[in-house]
Amino acid sequence: MELRSQFGVFAAARILVIDDDEDNTTLLVRHLRRTGSEEVLVVSDPREALNAFQAFRPDAVLLDLRMRPLDGFDVLKLLQSATPPHVYLPVLMMTGGADEQTKERALQEGVADFVPKGLEPTELILRVRNVLRTRHLYQQVQQQNESLEMIVEQRTRELRAAQREVLERLALAAEFRDDATGSHTRRVGVLSGRIAECLEFPADFVEAIASAAQLHDLGKIGIPDQLLLKPGSLSEEEFDILRQHTVIGAQILSGCQEPVLAMAREIALTHHERWDGCGYPSRLAGEAIPITGRIVAVADSFDAMTSDRTYRAALPEDEALREIERHAGTQFDPTIANAFLGLMRDPMHCRQYHSIRAGA
Repeated sequence: MELRSQFGVFAAARILVIDDDEDNTTLLVRHLRRTGSEEVLVVSDPREALNAFQAFRPDAVLLDLRMRPLDGFDVLKLLQSATPPHVYLPVLMMTGGADEQTKERALQEGVADFVPKGLEPTELILRVRNVLRTRHLYQQVQQQNESLEMIVEQRTRELRAAQREVLERLALAAEFRDDATGSHTRRVGVLSGRIAECLEFPADFVEAIASAAQLHDLGKIGIPDQLLLKPGSLSEEEFDILRQHTVIGAQILSGCQEPVLAMAREIALTHHERWDGCGYPSRLAGEAIPITGRIVAVADSFDAMTSDRTYRAALPEDEALREIERHAGTQFDPTIANAFLGLMRDPMHCRQYHSIRAGA
């Protein structure tokens, strides 16, 4: 009886037969052809099984137990070593009469089923069909899981992007209160990214800090206007209130799991710490200050010095650079300060930085 119409699952299946018995393989191939199987590969030398397996990429394997110089268990280990953990590959072990102990070992080592040699053809085909269907169903479930994971990942990215956008707009809202253009945050982000680049940090860190640094003054949203906009110098009591913008910013960003926002929290809290331990809010010193805070401290200070504020006019760039150099090793991490000074001597970077200022 023709079996093609009854066993359509075979049409697209790739079946690998590993058996050194030529008479048995001839019968197997004949039976499989009757189902519509077009891709059946026979390997008679078990030493060639692994190469054939990797090149053929089968959907099912019919594996003889008793072969030389490698037996079925030896070959099974080779095939399993070449199969990724997430791939389900059914192996049917062929045997002329294995004892119960051998069968138990085979099942423990991952064999899907046994095929006695000389098995009636229809039953043989049914067993092969069952494992092919199982593999097909497994692949469908895996594809659905991957699709769901992609959807979840996309939705998560969208939520994180929305969260970051809201916080960036909050940071700009705070900045607009004492910077008519609100461009200080963007310039600090650009400068921080370029400093990280000069220090040879990985590209993902450079990209992250360029975004996270823009939220360094987010906490200013909680500082009263009469302090932010005060034209003269602040009293010590008023300055104590202003210092709280670091803590407020960190509190706003607390609980954010997205990596860039977690970095932004660290920056908001530590970008006014000093290398000599005289900064705020925690009087951290040296390398106890996170590298992100140390980088943004330099970028923020330079851009703030060269920008007009209600309480003072902007300094010329060369004077601001001298201030950075003078405070290297006291206010600023000397390595970061020197990297920044070298960066500002780069004509290409200076043109880019000035174009950002001009376009603000």
